[in-house]
Amino acid sequence: MDAIILQILNGLDKGSAYALIALGLTLIFGTLGVVNFAHGALFMIGAFCAVTLSRILTLSHEVIDETKTDFLGNPLKVDVPYIYDIFGQTTGDAIIDWAVPISILFAIPVMVAIGFIMERGLIKHFYKRPHADQILVTFGLAIVLQEIIKYFYGANPIPTPAPDAFRGSFDFGAMLGFDPNTIIYPYWRLVYFAFSALIIGAVFAFLQFTTFGMVVRAGMADRETVGLLGINIDKRFTIMFGIAAAVAGLAGVMYAPINSPNYHMGMDFLVLSFVVVVVGGMGSLSGAVLAGFLLGILESFASMAIVLETLPGINQIIIYLVAIIILLTRPRGLMGRKGVMEE
Repeated sequence: MDAIILQILNGLDKGSAYALIALGLTLIFGTLGVVNFAHGALFMIGAFCAVTLSRILTLSHEVIDETKTDFLGNPLKVDVPYIYDIFGQTTGDAIIDWAVPISILFAIPVMVAIGFIMERGLIKHFYKRPHADQILVTFGLAIVLQEIIKYFYGANPIPTPAPDAFRGSFDFGAMLGFDPNTIIYPYWRLVYFAFSALIIGAVFAFLQFTTFGMVVRAGMADRETVGLLGINIDKRFTIMFGIAAAVAGLAGVMYAPINSPNYHMGMDFLVLSFVVVVVGGMGSLSGAVLAGFLLGILESFASMAIVLETLPGINQIIIYLVAIIILLTRPRGLMGRKGVMEE
């Protein structure tokens, strides 16, 4: 039982990332009808927002520290972050320590701006083009963004630690009545799952309970009729593209302490997340979230030692096997709508 619970936790952790990226992909496809293969790059850029802010907060200048001397007795020069000059050392250390959560505030406007630029500058020209053209151009854009990140940040992963308060592990088993140290799970992974649930809930609440969201949902169902009512649905869809970019970026920001950001992490998640979208059903937001968590849990169980001893390498292909089975039995996916990508 403890092994099962641990694998479910691991699956929810992976599924959170899949679901957030797939949610953004589905938002873009459901509103604009664009298959955006650059969405994984937005996840990567979000992670590097956390890296960038961490570097900004640790920018320093040299000062002479009279309390420290070299072997000749001369005062030493030490690096002091500029943030100490503004907030003092104690507050400055706390801000540096909490750089990743603070990066959320930094990433939101950055990701929304990037989303607007992508949509207005490139993607809007491919709305009426075949999906194959959309895939090619957005995949090319993803490669360009990947190489830009590689140029400025290098090819090696960049460790981006979580705040000290969330380092270490939580005795999850003791809370459920198991023996101590039976189920140990990292604090930050639990935080990531809770954060993902919050973002997913906020997106669904926004679409369900706000006037803006209701208009967007109506536009997703019948764009022409909404336009005939005098509503500028294109403008609202552009805003949704920015929101989808922000969702992917926030997923990347909070994932940075789990997997050190690197220039190819967007591609690593993109293919899997697109499979999640297809399994959930093209254009179905709830299907994307359901499939994300489902496939994350299945992948986690497939990674167990006892499973790998019986079926070596199954953890690498389980998601694709499940996708084949589901699409053979339900061609539209778990919750796909009739007519989506069937023309």
